[in-house]
Amino acid sequence: MAETRHTTDLIEVIVADHRAVEGVFSQLEQGAGDPAKRKGMVEHVITELVRHSVAEEQYMYPAARKALPDGDEIADHEIGEHAEAERVMSELSGLEPVDPRFEELLSTLMSDIRHHVQDEENDLLPRLREACGQQELAELGSKVLQAKEWAPTRPHPNAPDTPPANRILDPGAGLVDRMRDAVSGGGR
Repeated sequence: MAETRHTTDLIEVIVADHRAVEGVFSQLEQGAGDPAKRKGMVEHVITELVRHSVAEEQYMYPAARKALPDGDEIADHEIGEHAEAERVMSELSGLEPVDPRFEELLSTLMSDIRHHVQDEENDLLPRLREACGQQELAELGSKVLQAKEWAPTRPHPNAPDTPPANRILDPGAGLVDRMRDAVSGGGR
């Protein structure tokens, strides 16, 4: 029997994540929901951003380092943006929507993420599409999807963000986060 392979490539996976996060951002900007619903939406988007970032750091940025002549510089820049976003997410996740800083930090996060998405979609992703073969992009896309399954669901600003340490520690942090989510009923 022939093996069925996932045909979604890295670029499609990353862009789909970007669109999903933007959809939640749009709802948040419309002021949808009571404070509890807004808190739940923010928790959801933080979870998705953390999982996405972890997967990029484990697979996409190492691929950029290997495939692009300025890949180290690009990867370091993107990882720096992740670190800043993770700091904001960590602070935001500890606040209730009635806290005056909640909306300020949410606005900062949305602005930072939109800038990051624009950088990736206008520069990094097209360059990776050119530099990597379709099979490599498909393998990377599958690895990213798998990494997201085991990734942490909460920000860990002090955790390593480059291989090999992140590939070793992230699944353990992800397991602990999912256990905490289950106990707290955080709906992440």
